[in-house]
Amino acid sequence: MAAWIPAAAEPVLRGIRVLPLLHSAHRMFASQTEGERKVTQILKEKFPRATAIKVTDISGGCGAMYEIKIESEEFKEKRTVQQHQMVNQALKEEIKGMHGLRVFTSVPKH
Repeated sequence: MAAWIPAAAEPVLRGIRVLPLLHSAHRMFASQTEGERKVTQILKEKFPRATAIKVTDISGGCGAMYEIKIESEEFKEKRTVQQHQMVNQALKEEIKGMHGLRVFTSVPKH
């Protein structure tokens, strides 16, 4: 699966090689890590109307970087930046110990 890169970032990232995420393939059928479970639980509490939450440790298992995909009615009529701010606020304590966070938000389609 190719990483999604915004068009505006392409000139900056041109020439940078992306290494395959072998750890992700290895963990494809494994259960969640402790960090993934913790972040998922916090998001479930902060976004009770969420219809989908997926948290993936993309740091190789050390918990330094996560990818979060969350679909919730709470994001309705909010700009993407506001949606991401809501997620960052919900995880403000956990973010202090992270090196990076990728957030993808959406509103359920009815």
